[in-house]
Amino acid sequence: MAFDNRRDERDGSPGSVAGPWGPPPSAPAGQRPAWSDYFIRNKLSAVMFVVICLSVGVRMYRDLSTPDAWAYWKDQYFSPSMTSSLTTITSLDGSGRRVPALVVRGEIGPAAANWFRDRIDEAHLKSGDAVLLSSPGGNLDQAIIIGEIIRSRGLDTAVGTIDGAGKVAPSYCASACVLAYAGGKARFGVAGSRLGVHRFVTTRPADDPVADTQRTTGALLNYFAKMGVSPSVLEAMSATSDIRWLSVKEAEAMKLITAPVGHS
Repeated sequence: MAFDNRRDERDGSPGSVAGPWGPPPSAPAGQRPAWSDYFIRNKLSAVMFVVICLSVGVRMYRDLSTPDAWAYWKDQYFSPSMTSSLTTITSLDGSGRRVPALVVRGEIGPAAANWFRDRIDEAHLKSGDAVLLSSPGGNLDQAIIIGEIIRSRGLDTAVGTIDGAGKVAPSYCASACVLAYAGGKARFGVAGSRLGVHRFVTTRPADDPVADTQRTTGALLNYFAKMGVSPSVLEAMSATSDIRWLSVKEAEAMKLITAPVGHS
């Protein structure tokens, strides 16, 4: 007598047809289907994603809700306040050698230091190369950082721009620009160029204006000392709210200009 091992298609009992079309085995009592766990995990992940986005959005709104923050973002990403061009000039040290020079123009904005560092990196400037500055001034803190970058790379500075013949032409460097200029390893004078100083001001509200002024004065004294500039330049800055244009002799006496004034 032959036995039929096929299973019933309806109830899975012996004697019926077996195959992949049979009903799936039922889950043990009390156990959720796998698709239910998957749905719950994805739902929790979505909720966490929304919470994180809201948290970041609130933080960004707080960070960007002040005029200073918007000005920084604009200067950093959308409309930099400074421009630059890379050229080659005859060295201002009188050696006659040709050196790369980054020509920087414009107001020193709230994100100028990052912008400047990027331009220096792109230009691949090395120690002994030059930075030509032409600026009415701007952000004090950013100017100090620019000066620090210039000094750390061993770059020379001069106040000037490039004329149509590709030669260094006179220009001016005033207010905070003088701090950037002071970062030069060698600081060349250019005939006809001018350095201008005046009393620094702050647009940020301070709980204690006197203490804030003292901190800024101390920071400037330390910076000038590090750059080898006489503290007398700070006295000249503090003496007037209008720009005081320094004579060549004054700038040399203050050790702002460290190399003779001459033509390129």
